[in-house]
Amino acid sequence: MKIEFYKYHGTGNDFILIDNRKGDIELKKDQIAWLCNRRLGIGGDGLMFLLSSADFDFEMKYFNADGAEGTMCGNGGRCITAFANFLGIIKNKAHFMAIDGLHESEILSKNEQSVNVSLKMTDVDYIEKKNDYIFMNTGSPHYIKFVEDIEKVDVFNEGKRIRWDKRFQPGGTNVNFVEIKESKLIVRTFERGVEDVTLSCGTGVTASALAASMFQADDKNVFDIETYGGKLKVSFTKDKEKFTNIRLEGPAVKVFEGVVTVQ
Repeated sequence: MKIEFYKYHGTGNDFILIDNRKGDIELKKDQIAWLCNRRLGIGGDGLMFLLSSADFDFEMKYFNADGAEGTMCGNGGRCITAFANFLGIIKNKAHFMAIDGLHESEILSKNEQSVNVSLKMTDVDYIEKKNDYIFMNTGSPHYIKFVEDIEKVDVFNEGKRIRWDKRFQPGGTNVNFVEIKESKLIVRTFERGVEDVTLSCGTGVTASALAASMFQADDKNVFDIETYGGKLKVSFTKDKEKFTNIRLEGPAVKVFEGVVTVQ
């Protein structure tokens, strides 16, 4: 079976995107894992189907790099918005369905290299605060730990240990380490499903920004964030511990396109 695909990334969080509006492409878990394999396949942190929708502009179906269907992916949502614009499905604004519900997105600007996309995330009204970490769900579950010097953190091994911790079973959790540096956040994320440190995680930086706001003396509601893969911005409206109008903003880049034969 030959499949036309497109490769996108959002601050280094990279994805294989497939236009499946006809609904005629079916991939098994091992086939998706093979496509996402960086040595044997195309390579990616995940794979997305863009599906047709009777009620919205399109539907996003996301799979982790291990081939299992995943929870919401923020950078993926921004990339699939840029992809929908490329396909001519939308102009500047989109309403699309994902596993965690309806999302709105908007293309703020674009040039030959990238598209700047703002994605509205799901509201957050429950945050679990512990002595040494914060836990919340921003479309995907996230553990957030604040550190003084992020360069001294063994993100892979410590992240892997926490990801499989019995406190977060059976599904496990994504793990974020955050350094507050002047007016910005530096975030490193170990992602479940990828089972590795990724260059960026949209739902992870969103969770990190919401968590950081709980330590601010003022009512700061916009955070600039640095990841391994680039810069993102998170804004929101805060009412005590309820967060609404959460937006994730940053670049989405089409890297290349091609045709792959899947056995």
